[in-house]
Amino acid sequence: MPRSVLRAGVAFVALLSTPAFAADAAGDAAAPPGNYHDATPADIVVTAPFERNRADVVSPVSVLSGTDLAREVRSTIGETLQRQPGVSSTSFGPNASRPILRGFQGDRVRILTDGIGSFDVSNTSVDHAVVINPLLAERVEVLRGPASLQFGSSAIGGVVNVIDKRIPRAIPDEPVHVDAIGTYSSASNQFSGSSALDVPVSDKVVLHLDGSYLDGDDLKIGGYVLSPAARAQALASANPEVRALADLKGTLANSAARTWEIAGGASVITDTGQLGFALSHYDSLYGVPARYDLTTGQGEMPRLDMHQTRVDARTELDLGDGFFKQLRGRFGFADYKHAELAEDGTTGTQFFNKGLEGRLELAQTKRGVWQGAIGGQLLIRDFNVIGDEAFVPKNETIQYGLFTLQTLDFGKLKTEFGGRIERTHVSSNPINADRQFTAYSGSAGASYEFVPDWRIGVNVSHTERAPSAEELFANGPHAGTQAFEIGNPNFKKERSFGLEGTLRGSGRNYTFEASAYYNKFNNYIYDNQTGEIRDGLPVFQSAQADANYYGFEAQATVTAARFGDWKIDVDGLADYVHATVKNVGPVPRIPPLRLLGGVSGTSGLLDGRVEVEHTFAQDRVAPFETTTPGYTLVNASIGVRPFGEGRDKPEILLSANNIFDVDARRHASFLKDFAPLAGRDIRVTLRASF
Repeated sequence: MPRSVLRAGVAFVALLSTPAFAADAAGDAAAPPGNYHDATPADIVVTAPFERNRADVVSPVSVLSGTDLAREVRSTIGETLQRQPGVSSTSFGPNASRPILRGFQGDRVRILTDGIGSFDVSNTSVDHAVVINPLLAERVEVLRGPASLQFGSSAIGGVVNVIDKRIPRAIPDEPVHVDAIGTYSSASNQFSGSSALDVPVSDKVVLHLDGSYLDGDDLKIGGYVLSPAARAQALASANPEVRALADLKGTLANSAARTWEIAGGASVITDTGQLGFALSHYDSLYGVPARYDLTTGQGEMPRLDMHQTRVDARTELDLGDGFFKQLRGRFGFADYKHAELAEDGTTGTQFFNKGLEGRLELAQTKRGVWQGAIGGQLLIRDFNVIGDEAFVPKNETIQYGLFTLQTLDFGKLKTEFGGRIERTHVSSNPINADRQFTAYSGSAGASYEFVPDWRIGVNVSHTERAPSAEELFANGPHAGTQAFEIGNPNFKKERSFGLEGTLRGSGRNYTFEASAYYNKFNNYIYDNQTGEIRDGLPVFQSAQADANYYGFEAQATVTAARFGDWKIDVDGLADYVHATVKNVGPVPRIPPLRLLGGVSGTSGLLDGRVEVEHTFAQDRVAPFETTTPGYTLVNASIGVRPFGEGRDKPEILLSANNIFDVDARRHASFLKDFAPLAGRDIRVTLRASF
């Protein structure tokens, strides 16, 4: 890594350290002890310089926490979130699944852990896993609109922020605090578990230790490995090796995984500020299902041996009653690498990524109706690929930006403004390439309460994004996507204009939320399959053109009955995306219309849920892209709290997913014709906090 990166990291850590020591000197009284059993309510959004109620945020926000998170948690963040409105996943087998927001994926969606990037290469290829462990998450938030501009121009689609307690925010009110969760999944015979330990060593210092482990076999599926269209093609082949592929069923070969992680952290917490650090190591070995060649019958089955060591720091300093009330700092550095192993265990292509990200935020004191924040961000990425399939040359990205988020609350009328100026420098010495971009982004929105508890809103945005190194410099075979990828070093900035309308309402027995959106792009970057074959792979040439995205999301919950301490709720959601590249055709891998409905019963000691999810067929496809049949999944779950309700009481969750063992494939997946979703899956989860 260049010395400039190391110097920037050292300087930023020093800056982070100053506020905490100042806070400690400012007062000797210890901060009021935090209660780790009191979770932040799901209607509060914490991914911002200041906490806000979901109802006050102009654009839709999804929050997953508590029992809901325990029921939905999977080994990847993409699969964990895929039942949230407007969210799908890349589904490159069960071990590499990145969230897709409103049809956007890759470098248009930022995946964060506690406000800082994951420092992996999951945006480079869909076969690369996100190095964020959902098993250790306390809550997950999905943001769009003005608030997302704080986190970079790569957040055009939105932001997924996974929040944990690796750097403690409060002093436990007991000698030792433990959080633990363990799960068994029948579809992959997978055992997974995690635990976190917090120990206060004084009235101002708390130590943290956490770890997780996952071990699973090949995934059981609800039918044939090949999709109906691919199977028909295989059966029609004169090649016996190709015809044999049509008989593969029941199990998805090379989809096993083993992952472990360990981390330690500490925080100094006073009545006027805090400073915390964490050190973590992530280790994963997982298989990638084959994408078979239906002319030869061959298909690579690589395994990825992935490692990351990471350092994090966070600080907060209360500034009193001046113009600014709080300074917040966040820093992360990680050294990441993975090797793609052939079936015989030999090492093939290797990926190396060193990343550093730091951000400072100044939250303003609320003055009447006005509240806001300003901040700055620095991101440095040093990326290299070595091997026969090094499809992109060694490159470095340096990005820094200034941002602001401002809100005005007049009661019935609430307004929100966001802005960002960002400078990006992308260079590659091996090919003597050097590009610099300045991006200007802004967003403004307002909502109005036209009757009690009903608000209508509108949000307008202009966003600019610099091309990524992969979009600029790629030129080679990429085994992960089974494509020969070619970038364009002369790309311009990608620009988008967005318009969104929202409607929200709630009452004693119902909640409702809907949004419709439209995005118009200039210089939209997309992969154009040319029809050529190079090195035995189809050629995908990156190109720029105008494009349009539009769609909607809607969700509602109605309390149908109450008796005793029981409450019966009926809920549903729908989402849809339509995306077109002008004069070319549909954008590839866009999720189709989806409907999901469920009935839930909750009480103090017991709750249960039955839901039906129907995903429609996708026949609006790009050139060379295949259609995807629709499917219907039926899921059920029951939760038991034998010792009473409360976050500090153990909970047992039993769930059955895809009860009827159907063949389900996500259209957004590169592997959809060769890797269906899990078949019938019985899961048992135990969650405890004490």
